[in-house]
Amino acid sequence: MTGVIENEQLRIQVNAKGAELISVYSRPHDLEYMWKGDPVFWGKHAPVLFPIIGALKNNIYFFNGKEYTLNRHGFAREKAFTLVDKSPESLAFSLSHDEQTQLHYPFLFEFLIRYLIKGNTLETHYRVTNKGEGPMFFSLGAHPAFAVPLVRGTDYDDYYLQFDQPETLDRWSVSAGGLIEKDSVPFLVQQDRIPLTKELFYKGALVFKQPVSKALAIRSHKTGRGLSMDLDGFPYLGIWAAEHADFVCLEPWCGIADSVDADQELVHKEGILRLEQGGVFERVLRIRLF
Repeated sequence: MTGVIENEQLRIQVNAKGAELISVYSRPHDLEYMWKGDPVFWGKHAPVLFPIIGALKNNIYFFNGKEYTLNRHGFAREKAFTLVDKSPESLAFSLSHDEQTQLHYPFLFEFLIRYLIKGNTLETHYRVTNKGEGPMFFSLGAHPAFAVPLVRGTDYDDYYLQFDQPETLDRWSVSAGGLIEKDSVPFLVQQDRIPLTKELFYKGALVFKQPVSKALAIRSHKTGRGLSMDLDGFPYLGIWAAEHADFVCLEPWCGIADSVDADQELVHKEGILRLEQGGVFERVLRIRLF
């Protein structure tokens, strides 16, 4: 099942499976901003990452003395969400714990995702509620893939990413097993731009910790079309594309993959969020088209 909302500026489509955003169409520009999901390269569009981000060491974690397995990026992206609210400019989907999730993740929760359009801006509201007894531990992230080149007649190399402030950032390499390596390497030194090239992703994703910028944009030297994404409230950032594919993923995260030397205790996991009994965690991701 696919839900659709639209206004004079935008038309948005969301798949109930994974509550995954599959289309962001600009009506004034007659332009689709999302990756087409070609399975030859990568068959997804914008999976939601919950209750972990990236890979666990050996796909295993420990909690309260018990061992659990979770695949990369968690289970939300493969689960059927329930459409719980719809208006002309808003869609809300909900996922709750069930017997299957508790085999891999022993917490009781409700995860609500609301897509809301305001003019040329798409807001994605995330809300996690702890329904169980005792604290809940989780991570949450977005993984949207945007079409690059965006405009016909332009090339991948005509585009670049621009932070809203100069950044000094190290790149944290990702191992073949999807884990964060022990050492980082300098990547940006008081710079705000990353030129997009296919070669940029030959060694996998770019992973950054604690960027100071509040926004990251996709821009072009040859066209005024692009988008800006808010980063506020997301302390980690991934940037990725499949090899030779015509897209780039901008991935703001509350959490990060295990490091190669992680002890696999969930409560020790870097970036893990702790939510007390009855507590509510909320984040908003904004994407503005231009």
